[in-house]
Amino acid sequence: MQFSVTVQTKIEDWKIFKEIEDLGYDAAWLPDSQMIWSDCYATMALAAHTTSRLRLGTGVAIAPTRIAPVTAHSIASINQIAPGRVFIGIGTGNTAMRVMGYNPMSVGAFGEYLRVLRALLHGEPVEYTFNGKTRLIDFIDQDLGFRNLEQPVPIQVAANGPKALRLAGVYGDALVSAFNEQPEYLKYHMGMVQEGASEVGRELPSDFHTATLTTVAVLKPGESATSERVVEQCGAWTAAILHFVYENYRYTKNEEVVPEFFQNVWDEYCDHVNKMDCPEDERHLRIHKGHCSYYPPDERRFLTDETIRGVCMVGEPKEIAEKLRAAESGGLNEFSILPSLSSVREVMRDFVEVMKIL
Repeated sequence: MQFSVTVQTKIEDWKIFKEIEDLGYDAAWLPDSQMIWSDCYATMALAAHTTSRLRLGTGVAIAPTRIAPVTAHSIASINQIAPGRVFIGIGTGNTAMRVMGYNPMSVGAFGEYLRVLRALLHGEPVEYTFNGKTRLIDFIDQDLGFRNLEQPVPIQVAANGPKALRLAGVYGDALVSAFNEQPEYLKYHMGMVQEGASEVGRELPSDFHTATLTTVAVLKPGESATSERVVEQCGAWTAAILHFVYENYRYTKNEEVVPEFFQNVWDEYCDHVNKMDCPEDERHLRIHKGHCSYYPPDERRFLTDETIRGVCMVGEPKEIAEKLRAAESGGLNEFSILPSLSSVREVMRDFVEVMKIL
């Protein structure tokens, strides 16, 4: 299994990528959310210059905020300075769009986006529709070194819903999903991916890659999942998943989207949102505050043993190693951790102890 760190894209902290490489990790993911973090491609360019082995990619790029030709040229430009160690994670923009009060890109539009992106990254001309007009587009002057399309740039499709999962089977080289570390989830996800591939007559390559995004807390002897240290490490990710579920629930009105481990706090959290001291049409500015960087202090009560363990991998080193062996046996290829901003370095150093066991 490969191991990676997903770090909040903070351009002034670009030296962290050399630290990640030196600790022995295989890859680093840089999130792309225009209203939250620094620009992922600018930061990735600095990371590429300071590393020599580490794979670098967007974790994940937001399709609706950049047209497909721009995304293709951006990642191919990074591939010019870090040849062969670049990947593009791409998704519909669940948080990046909702933090502005808009819905993510529709699955139909996402499929068209992936079609264009895949063709361009394979050096192929492709018909592209913009503002109602369809034209043939292609990178020109490719021999002048502006981009690198010679070394492949794998497309890692971010998906959890059935339709997006099928698109991963049509256009993706890899799948990244929440909860892929749980074999039953990965089995379902890959079943949907295979369905999508079969529908278009595609045979998935034997090296089709699977990754999961979560975070981890390596417990000290006798430590609990609700110790202040663990809450600080896992709180941002746990809160982010709670916000994600709430947005899905608000959109679908389907109680089944609420996982069992959130049931005990769900009504109280919904009441918390309804009482936010801002107009309803401005709640999007509050719901995602601290997204994956820290948890809002007034949401500390939602960070319980059940919610933290439901969302994060928590345990002493040998316990976590056993869970990862089970995940690998279930087909998981890459485990990526996204700790809270204040504890990134502590967590990535702690997790090395688990990596040594494996």
